[in-house]
Amino acid sequence: MPSLLLPLFALAMLSGAPATAHGADRTATAVDALMRDYEGDVPGASVLVLKDGEPLLRRGYGLADLDSGAAATPAMNYRLASVTKQFTAASILLLAEDGKLSLDDPVKRWLPSLPAAADTVTLRQLLSHTSGLVDYEEHIPEGFAGQLHDADVLRILEGQDHTYFTPGSDYRYSNSGYALLALVAGRASGKDFASFLHERIFQPLHMDATVAHQDGVDTVARRAYGYSLVDGGWQRTDQSQTSAVLGDGGIYSSIDDLARWDAALYDDRLFPARVRTLMFSPATTTGEPDVPHYGFGWRLNGDSVWHSGESIGFRNVIVRWPAEHLTVVVLTNRNDPEPYRLALAIARLYRAPAAP
Repeated sequence: MPSLLLPLFALAMLSGAPATAHGADRTATAVDALMRDYEGDVPGASVLVLKDGEPLLRRGYGLADLDSGAAATPAMNYRLASVTKQFTAASILLLAEDGKLSLDDPVKRWLPSLPAAADTVTLRQLLSHTSGLVDYEEHIPEGFAGQLHDADVLRILEGQDHTYFTPGSDYRYSNSGYALLALVAGRASGKDFASFLHERIFQPLHMDATVAHQDGVDTVARRAYGYSLVDGGWQRTDQSQTSAVLGDGGIYSSIDDLARWDAALYDDRLFPARVRTLMFSPATTTGEPDVPHYGFGWRLNGDSVWHSGESIGFRNVIVRWPAEHLTVVVLTNRNDPEPYRLALAIARLYRAPAAP
C-alpha cells in the first residue's frame, strides 16, 4: 500500500524546496507555467502532486496575506470550503464503525426538532445529497446579525416544513445536509464536532495544523486570507455570513496535512477497507458535468475521485486517481477561478500516457 515516504517528505518540509525526484525538472517548470497567474504580489496558491505517497511537487505561489506580504508557502492553511465535506462524511462513517449510529438512522433520531417533512430523511441521504432538504442559505432570517453556525442551520430548517423532492428520489447538492451531519456527529459522539475531528482524524494522522475553525476558540496557524478581485484590485473577502458553519466548509488545512490525509485513504490506519470502499462507491447519480456519481463526501468520475471547495475568497480542489496512486491538490486564496481544470492539467504532466 502506498504511504508517505517520510524521509523525503520531512526533508522537503525542512528545506522548503519542492520534493521532486530530480529537483526543479522540466515537469515542475511546466507546472510553474500553468501557475503563472498566481505568481507575484497577488493572492496565491499552494500545489501538491503525490505519486505513490511521494511528493513529486510541493510549491507555493504568490501571497497568502497581501497586507503582511506573507508568501503562500506549502505550509499555509487555507479554508477548505466544501473540501471539508469528505471529513464530515468520514466522521459519520467512523461513528457508524463505533456502533454509535447507523447510516440508515432517520436524521430526526438525532435532531428531533426538524419538521415533519424530514421524517423519512436518513443519514445516508444526507451524505449523498439525496435528502431534498432546502438550502439554508436561501432562508437566512432578514436582519440576522453576525455569522451563522451549524446550530443556526438547524434552527432555520426547523421552520421549513417542505423538501425539494421526496427524500431519496433525486440528487441536489446540499450544504444544509452536511451542516446537520456535523451536529449529528457531535450528538452521537458526545463531543462538539471540532473536537471529534481533532481527536479521531487530525491528531491520529498528525495533521497538526488542521482545524475546524471557530473564531474565539482556536487559532489558524500560518493562515491564508481570502481575496476577491474588485474593480481591478484585490480586496480581502475572507469571511461571509456562512463561513462559520463547520460541517459544510469550515476546516482550514494545508497541502502538507492533506498529504497525510491522502495517505490514510489507502490503508487501514484510520478506516478499515470496507469503510473506504463505501466512501468511494457510487451512492447516487447526479446529472452534473464531471460528476456522474457521488459517494460519501466525494465526487466520482470514472477513474478519479475528487471534490472542490468554493467560498468567498477561496477556491480549492483535491483530485485523486487511486489506481495510479496519484493525487493533485490545489488550494487558492482568491475568489476565482475554480481550479479543477487546472488540477487536471497539472495531472496530465505526471500521468502515464494511455495505452493505445
